[in-house]
Amino acid sequence: MRVLVTGGAGFIGSHVVEALAAGGHEPVVYDVRTDPGSDVRDLDAVRRALSGVDAVSHQAAMVGLGSGFADAVEYVSRNDLGTAVLLTAMADAGVPRIVLAGSMVVYGEGRYDCARHGVVRPGPRAVADLTAGRFEPRCPACGAELSPGLVGEDAPVDPRNVYATTKLAQEHLAAAWARVTGGSAVSLRYHNVYGPRMPRDTPYAGVAAFFRSALARGEAPGVFEDGRQRRDFVHVRDVAAANVAALQAACPPGALVAYNTGSGEPHTVGEMARALAAAYGGPEPVVTGEYRLGDVRHITADSSRLRSELGWKPEVGFADGMREFARSGLRGQ
Repeated sequence: MRVLVTGGAGFIGSHVVEALAAGGHEPVVYDVRTDPGSDVRDLDAVRRALSGVDAVSHQAAMVGLGSGFADAVEYVSRNDLGTAVLLTAMADAGVPRIVLAGSMVVYGEGRYDCARHGVVRPGPRAVADLTAGRFEPRCPACGAELSPGLVGEDAPVDPRNVYATTKLAQEHLAAAWARVTGGSAVSLRYHNVYGPRMPRDTPYAGVAAFFRSALARGEAPGVFEDGRQRRDFVHVRDVAAANVAALQAACPPGALVAYNTGSGEPHTVGEMARALAAAYGGPEPVVTGEYRLGDVRHITADSSRLRSELGWKPEVGFADGMREFARSGLRGQ
């Protein structure tokens, strides 16, 4: 299978390229990092790149929190206009399959259970609560403490920042393309991806890369809030393997299927910082109490659908992955 990998020179994309090649496929890298003319928003360039292609792994995106509106136009241009251009070219060329780099940010907050009211959906956290160090969402019906759980793909979506909104729009565009063309579309809703080749200190790097960069400078990682916020840290090679599985799967035509792509092992941000610092041999993390508007408290995945339907399973455990990440190099932007 000949697969165009947009963003194929980036953090996740480069691992997808390697996984495809290892599986006997022919990856074609399309990335502005290696060729300034490879802009996914350039319809003519994308059409040329799709020549002889059987499927697309769409990793190109502007990533990050996007909590304000200063970068809104750029996010929408790179993520949504870029996806629309790509899908238009695919429709013209008759390329029948796309696997999209989705994101768990489309859910907003994760799943919460109230002892009295069952599953509830707390609204955005108030600035006054965050400033006072009250980080845990409360039941919107009775104000009681909540128990966080795993989010399934059928949970309502609630994007809470610009980046999250563009990631959901990408899914809607791919679903519309699939309905019109009869093609198959898969969105892999990545959780917190980490591993070799993460970009160092940039506004769009994941928290793992910020902690790793701090350790490389001899500084203690600064952990926001109280460090107890739960995430699902999934290794980049496992994410790459999920892309290959999705590209090879017999997915239904005319529709988009979403799969959570996580390790299935929730860990707190503080836990991750301590594991990384211990593996690196650097200073202990410092809990700062700072916060970012637009961040959610807990978001962890139920990835059982991906396991059962595509036969995928993560291979890199948390402890081993953090030890490897502590030794691996970061890349510049």
